[in-house]
Amino acid sequence: MKRLLALFLSLVLMLCAVVPAYATGDGNFDGGGGGMGSGTSTNYWNPGMDGVRISVVNVDSHAVVGNTIDWSNQNPSTNMIHFGKVSKLSYNSGRALSPVVGGYTCIRPAQSLPRIISSGDYPASIAAIRSYFTDEQVIRAIAGYVGIDFDTLIAGDYKIVVEPIAYFVYGGAYYAMTATEAALYDQKVNGDLQSKMGSLTHKNLPLAIFLEEADLGYPAWSGSTNSKVSNDQIISSLGIGVVRFNGELEPPDVNDFDYEYRVDTDVISSVEVSGGQSDPDNPVTVRFVIQGRTYTVSNVYYPDGDSQLVWVKWHTPSEPCVITIAVSVSGGGTAQSTITCNVVDLDGNDPPNPVADDRNDAFRQSTIPEKDQVTSASWGIWSPWWQENWEWVENWEKCWHTDRWVDDNNVVHRDRWYHWVDNGWWEDHGWWEFDYNGYSASLSASMRITPDSLSPTATAATMKSGYGIQEKVTARVTTTQSVAVTAAQNAVTYFPEFGYEGFWRLLNRSVSGKSTTFAFKNNPYSTYDRPTHFTPIWYPDGSYTPYTWLLDCWTPTGMLSMNLTDSVRIAGDLWEEWHIAPSK
Repeated sequence: MKRLLALFLSLVLMLCAVVPAYATGDGNFDGGGGGMGSGTSTNYWNPGMDGVRISVVNVDSHAVVGNTIDWSNQNPSTNMIHFGKVSKLSYNSGRALSPVVGGYTCIRPAQSLPRIISSGDYPASIAAIRSYFTDEQVIRAIAGYVGIDFDTLIAGDYKIVVEPIAYFVYGGAYYAMTATEAALYDQKVNGDLQSKMGSLTHKNLPLAIFLEEADLGYPAWSGSTNSKVSNDQIISSLGIGVVRFNGELEPPDVNDFDYEYRVDTDVISSVEVSGGQSDPDNPVTVRFVIQGRTYTVSNVYYPDGDSQLVWVKWHTPSEPCVITIAVSVSGGGTAQSTITCNVVDLDGNDPPNPVADDRNDAFRQSTIPEKDQVTSASWGIWSPWWQENWEWVENWEKCWHTDRWVDDNNVVHRDRWYHWVDNGWWEDHGWWEFDYNGYSASLSASMRITPDSLSPTATAATMKSGYGIQEKVTARVTTTQSVAVTAAQNAVTYFPEFGYEGFWRLLNRSVSGKSTTFAFKNNPYSTYDRPTHFTPIWYPDGSYTPYTWLLDCWTPTGMLSMNLTDSVRIAGDLWEEWHIAPSK
């Protein structure tokens, strides 16, 4: 015990040397976890030894208000090492770890908590956790312990933050830690906590609760839900759930998708594989099953403690649908087991036929939209190589010698002796090293709008309203790994007369390698079946600016896309072209 106390006191000194010692609501929860492995007599966690830290924060300032409390079904020892009742938001605002030995308190709620942390045969249910923390009686109990009036709490100015807690033994000492505290602590002990307790502190604890939707400055978690995560990922994104009130946000759609694709498109789907080390002696293989076809990626390599992005390129069906991709990993690694894809069709929402007597006296210019724009991506592949380390293996053996000689009396003598001979050999006791080969892709594009050549009085950039325009988009992808990238394959144009919504034109594409050109499809309302869009005759003089979203350039790390605009000038209308010829 004296040794443990001395160890703890030295830890306190180290920390101080580094930093100064000082169904009501909408549940935004998701969770994961997996197997736990085995512990030792000085480093272990028992399933069920969990709880939650609860704090209330102001919606606008994100400041913690009232008391921060810990709840658990267990009766953990009061004489343990802990860090006080500190919210994740306080740590992310600069609060430092402040270790305390003894005096730990937690509340055993009248309505028992569901299991919080998964472990092998004892999985937690995120649905049960979400239901528990949106129960009115639970919310009322929280309000009482935190010290806030129930009606004030649920009025919409506050949110409840829920963090998972684990009670475990590390280095022979008993600890209470939230996921964020475990990550911050691991940074102070140079990764030793993760080394000894990583399945708990860097997998099942932080993945017990995370956000389905971004909230309070924290992102929705989109990474693996059954693999170890890093300290930075925990601190920035994990180990937090939020209860919101008064319908402040719409509840998440039950049909959440990992990807949204377009019909008849080359796409790329990827997963992150991790766990142990994968090398040519112990390789990992990943299989993707997509609509009955199996895509196999062999020889997936990565060093211990790291991971490898693995992807597959495939072509979407010609009709809208939802596709679930089954992912299996053999050889020791782990990855996301399913990928859900929503395949949609952007075609068929063309503008209606304009007519000569259309009016829109209430028209006002709308702001040009900006959809997601990502013009570059980077990724990499681990390549193993063997570091030779030749060592001599000794193999000592007796070597016997016999000598025969005759003395002067003609007596035969025989002598026999031996010496030791090393009949060893050289053995290569080397190991696998890894090089990281980085790759990248970038998307560039331009858009040009011109008056239709059949507009009789149009110039290169000026035309009268009521006539048509034509469009050309050129896109090019440059990449250092061509097989891992698709060309840009879709472009959708929106128009100012509709406020850039409601109607659009899906452009025709022509792909050549990694270059693509796009143009309007032939307009069925065009007398000459031209690839044109007719401007409304009522459109006011000035700039006429269509907007195009260029998309579906896929890389292993996601989709590249661009926002594009171009303009022509409207001056007058087509009625000005008409005149009455004098009679003869």
